[in-house]
Amino acid sequence: MIGDWLVRDGYGHVRIDNCGGKMWGIVSWEREPGYDNENADPAKKGRPLLGTPVLIDMAPAREPGRWTGQVYNSQNGKMYQATISLADENTLDLEGCLVWPLCQTQQWTRVKNPPPNATPLPPIKSAPASQTKGPTGKRATKGSAQAAQSEVCQRVAAEFAGSPSSGTSARK
Repeated sequence: MIGDWLVRDGYGHVRIDNCGGKMWGIVSWEREPGYDNENADPAKKGRPLLGTPVLIDMAPAREPGRWTGQVYNSQNGKMYQATISLADENTLDLEGCLVWPLCQTQQWTRVKNPPPNATPLPPIKSAPASQTKGPTGKRATKGSAQAAQSEVCQRVAAEFAGSPSSGTSARK
């Protein structure tokens, strides 16, 4: 599951990584720049979508190979219960539910090569490294695992106050 995925309709890529035992995904590429105009949080309204977390706090499900959590839909600014799983090595199934059984499944395709004209992700807005918590919720120190943290995990930690795996979730 870890890697970049082309979303349905091909309008963007989502980069997924395991951060502290949970899967998280951020928008890593867009065909056209988009903005989070529907977000209910005034502080996030209008921010660029590039770098925004969209797969939130996906924990292992009872069924092997499935992860459950939430998906953020920037088109309406809402969070939905979601499950991700691999249909095969290059196809990810994302099932989002308003309420069960009102669910829809999308298939995303693994991205093997990033687009040559990919816009770099914007800088991460976060506290100084000495005050930043890693995905385990522990304070990172200079030269610690913070430096080895992936772009996805760093962005999730910045967005969710360093607690993507500490039990504090992004649920609204």
